[in-house]
Amino acid sequence: MYSSSKLRVFSGTSNEPLARKIAEQLGLPLGKIKVSRFKSGEVYVHYEETIRNCDVFLIQSFSHPINDFFVELLVMIDAAKRASARTINLVLPYYGYARQERKAAPREPISAKMVADVLTTVGAHRVITIDLHAPAIQGFFNIPVDHLTALDLISDHLKCLNLPNPVVVSPDAGRASTAEKLANQLNAPFAIMIKKRPSHNESVITHVIGNVEGCTPIIIEDMIDTGSTIVNVVEGLKERGAQDAYVCATHPLFSANALQKLDHPNIREVVVTDSILLPEDRSPRFRVLSVAPMLSESIRIIMEGGSISTLFKNAGI
Repeated sequence: MYSSSKLRVFSGTSNEPLARKIAEQLGLPLGKIKVSRFKSGEVYVHYEETIRNCDVFLIQSFSHPINDFFVELLVMIDAAKRASARTINLVLPYYGYARQERKAAPREPISAKMVADVLTTVGAHRVITIDLHAPAIQGFFNIPVDHLTALDLISDHLKCLNLPNPVVVSPDAGRASTAEKLANQLNAPFAIMIKKRPSHNESVITHVIGNVEGCTPIIIEDMIDTGSTIVNVVEGLKERGAQDAYVCATHPLFSANALQKLDHPNIREVVVTDSILLPEDRSPRFRVLSVAPMLSESIRIIMEGGSISTLFKNAGI
């Protein structure tokens, strides 16, 4: 248990259950804060306890509706700064706009950089986040970024299942590095799906690199949005002789009817974390692993001084 008179943990409204778990792991009460909306939709924030000269940790995920939660966090940061907090540390289990981390075509924004600039300008001193869509986003900040990963959490769960003849599958070339790390942890081979994207949230599988016939596929992603790509991958693997698949992702965005799409007969289990709050009325097919112990331990390490890499089996992370 960790206790400090100068440590305060507050939650935005995006994922309060996760924030409560983190505070509980630290042995602290969740900070008292009022977050409300004017009739016009404007955000109002009031810290209902003193935070003068305190190290404040603000927990907020950029889930749907992302723009509302983003502005809410900005107002929380500004209120903390004006209340004379010593440091303002952002715990962002899911960092939104991360898919817009480069210009893929002329006249496009690099929104991930814009979000980093805004957070820093408003007054953030540190960011703690999990499984960024592109690790290079850490370089968009001029403040410390602790980039955690849920890979160990997911691999430990998969090891307990004792899957027959597993193969780790990357849905695209961009996830190949993560798939290789997971395959090494599971002592399993891995394969890569080659796809093309006609438009946002749409994909077509063209090739599979690696043998999947007769294997149990473990599909690894950083996030699942509409679920269309995952379903295409699962069906593509099935056509190539694979068994029913296990789908793993850190961030369950689950936009539109993704929950219904992923309740698929060829998917044995969907393994995600609680980085984003999920509805309770979901299918038993969905397994949610908590990132609260990892986040609370990272806060403790930051407060006491130490290396975040001690949280992971792969010290190079």
